[in-house]
Amino acid sequence: MAVLYTTVAKEAHVEQTIEKSRFLAHIKPVFSREEAEEYIRQIRAQYKDATHNVPAFVIGEKQQVQWGSDDGEPSGTSGTPIAVYLAKEGLTNVVVVVTRWFGGIKLGPGGLVRAYTGSARMAVEAAGRLEVREYKTVRVRIEYPLLGKLQTLEKNMPFEIKNIAYTDRVELSLRFEPEAEETVMAALSDLCNGSPWILQEQ
Repeated sequence: MAVLYTTVAKEAHVEQTIEKSRFLAHIKPVFSREEAEEYIRQIRAQYKDATHNVPAFVIGEKQQVQWGSDDGEPSGTSGTPIAVYLAKEGLTNVVVVVTRWFGGIKLGPGGLVRAYTGSARMAVEAAGRLEVREYKTVRVRIEYPLLGKLQTLEKNMPFEIKNIAYTDRVELSLRFEPEAEETVMAALSDLCNGSPWILQEQ
């Protein structure tokens, strides 16, 4: 399977209270450092009244960028542990901001690490995980009578039909994982009794 990377499936937020401190964690899939930083700015602006807005992100298909800020918490107790947690979980292209309203009871360094990473873990669970895979797309043109047969074939073959356009013939895209290309193209050739009209490959 051509899995490029694993990220979170959607934006989400979760909340928990630990020793009277309120922790609100926001998480979002992102595609660049700039997008992550913009999300952090939005959360900080939204929760200006909070004691801390602790951000962390991991960016890049190979987790090339890993960053976290303690935002006033003791050094190494919040942002960095969140980034380390995300990386250890095999996640990337994800940003987390854990907002804290201090409740009057100090948690200590170990308690802070557990609280912040625990909040991040809850956020990951709420958002769900998503494997981003590499796909190849081929644009083809076929005769109208073959469309129904191709749609039937789709149910048992490793490809998806996308973007159907009806002109003098039927134009459509086939999407599949690269290792399935030989199988898919052979099936298409059999269906068309020879070479189908290949318009574009991506």
